[in-house]
Amino acid sequence: MSAEIIIASDSHGRSDVLHQLQKAYPEADLFLHCGDLEDSPTKFPGWVFVRGNNDWEPDMPEDRVLKIMNHKIYVCHSHRLPYRDKDKALAVRALENGCDIAIYGHTHVSKIERVNGVLEINPGSLLFPRDGNPPSYARLIFHDDGQTEAEIIFEPDWPFQESREDKKKNRGWNWFW
Repeated sequence: MSAEIIIASDSHGRSDVLHQLQKAYPEADLFLHCGDLEDSPTKFPGWVFVRGNNDWEPDMPEDRVLKIMNHKIYVCHSHRLPYRDKDKALAVRALENGCDIAIYGHTHVSKIERVNGVLEINPGSLLFPRDGNPPSYARLIFHDDGQTEAEIIFEPDWPFQESREDKKKNRGWNWFW
């Protein structure tokens, strides 16, 4: 049996996208948010959250360890990790918790890389990306053979977004763009 996780972070109040993601991926096994929701998590049943530096909900944990199939996942916002060598510190934290995958936010930079044997995934930001890319989220698939497949999905490719050209046409003031 395979499993699928949809991962978002740093939505900063752009909450409509979380509902749209659930509609776009009805078969997903888990919806995970890596902090800076800036909204009440009770509005998003089916989502699992960690607290970011801009979240006020006291019941949101700082980090989590999740088990999916034969993998353990360390999840945090990462604002409490050092700025320099954040990826190495994250790998250490994941390994200390027996995890082979680390999922995090805070940087607003989408990234998938392996560090010291740990698959690290940052879905980027749903609102304010800082790397010149469009807003993004991530998708993580666990295959029956134990392999994982991760991808970053940028706003122009979101399955629920109308194209930028359609948006211009629908606004009625496309002369501006």
